[in-house]
Amino acid sequence: MDKEVLRELRAISGAAYVLDSEMERYAYSYDSTPLYRAMPDVVIQPAEVKEIAAILKVASRHRIPIVSRGSGTNLSGGTVPLEGGIVLHMSRMHQLKEIDTDNLTATFESGLITADLHREVEAVGLFYPPDPGSLRVSTMGGNVAECAGGMRGLKYGVTKDYVMGIQAVLPDGSIVSFGGKNAKDVAGYDITRLLVGSEGTLAVITEITAKLLPLPETKRTIIAFYREMVDAAKAVSAMIAARIIPASLEFLDQKTMKVVEAYTPLGLPLDMAAMLLIQQDGPASQVEQDVERILSLCKTSGAVQVDVAKDDEEGEKLMSARRNALSALARVKPTTILEDATVPRSRLAQMVTEINRIADHYGVDICTFGHAGDGNLHPTCLTDERDTEEIERVEQAFAEIFHAAIRLGGTVTGEHGVGIAKAKYLDLKIGEAGMELMKRVKAAFDPHGIMNPGKMFAKDARRRVVIQTHEHVHGN
Repeated sequence: MDKEVLRELRAISGAAYVLDSEMERYAYSYDSTPLYRAMPDVVIQPAEVKEIAAILKVASRHRIPIVSRGSGTNLSGGTVPLEGGIVLHMSRMHQLKEIDTDNLTATFESGLITADLHREVEAVGLFYPPDPGSLRVSTMGGNVAECAGGMRGLKYGVTKDYVMGIQAVLPDGSIVSFGGKNAKDVAGYDITRLLVGSEGTLAVITEITAKLLPLPETKRTIIAFYREMVDAAKAVSAMIAARIIPASLEFLDQKTMKVVEAYTPLGLPLDMAAMLLIQQDGPASQVEQDVERILSLCKTSGAVQVDVAKDDEEGEKLMSARRNALSALARVKPTTILEDATVPRSRLAQMVTEINRIADHYGVDICTFGHAGDGNLHPTCLTDERDTEEIERVEQAFAEIFHAAIRLGGTVTGEHGVGIAKAKYLDLKIGEAGMELMKRVKAAFDPHGIMNPGKMFAKDARRRVVIQTHEHVHGN
């Protein structure tokens, strides 16, 4: 990067927070998505919104790419700086500014850790439902940028259902605010919702106001085992048809169960084809009534074994089997590729069958788990990036999985976002006209194309490959 530009950036944020050594930059060349790497030119750790505005003015003037980043836990390559430029690491902007118990909102900076928000609002009897698997390390800004979901999505929805207001910095350095604490607000276009899930391609999100709910009074956890995946899917449909909406309704296939059991022994019956983990919350009397009905529905749908956790501690231990699925699978082979093809829940069994067929066809090892209640599956391939021939087969398998999801009325991503990993598949879902409309929206916000370039819109036909690191030179 030009030395004069570096001097400008150091004057804005302070030399200690402008990182440009090779070792420092390498730490920001990748995220939690396997196989994608590219070096930034510089990493800046801003402390306030005015710094970000000044940085973006410099970047806009010199046409330097900007990639905003929290903890880098995304699974779509969304924070890999494909074209170099500036990585804005938001970790210093982590203040929880307010919990408003009158309006049931929380206002916080984008670098706040998700679990910290959960802990603080629950301490005053309130509840922020979205609970992505990375909640202990992910930031709220990253959650908003990706529209993160989690295990409570069936009953409570996802991040976009809770974001009421956003402060952001536009590519030209303008500081803007949309939405707020109003329960009703239809003044103009809903830019707040547009920014949720925009993956850093439109603006840098700096502050968020989120809706809170009263903390549920109690919760109970049920585990059910099935010899046939189709029976587990029938149980899911039966619960929803009976107007029972569990807080969480998760499933693991047999391959995933075996790996999880080896990782954290729970006594899972490994001859079963699938297990369902069901958690219900709410008033104690209603939860007890729902539990009895869920037990009956699981049994009539073909469950071989159904158990209820005796207390919250045992319930959380059972739910940890699902939360630990990715960590357990990541220990099996050097490279773990997790996707999130999603279908209507009525097509759950068909989609799992398709995934297994495709894995067998391409000779790759895929385990499947996910959010059964909302049809959000996580086919996870255990592989080794050093085996280029196998990686090619993995890519072919996932391409077929995405096409299968679309055929079944689903989508290529339920909660992980598009990023790099699914940019070449986005048109399968929204079509050519939809792609052109999205590009026009992008151009209106970002006419110089500096905001997280290469994400959302694929620039070439390359799919999942290792991207080599290289230096970039930017000019006027």
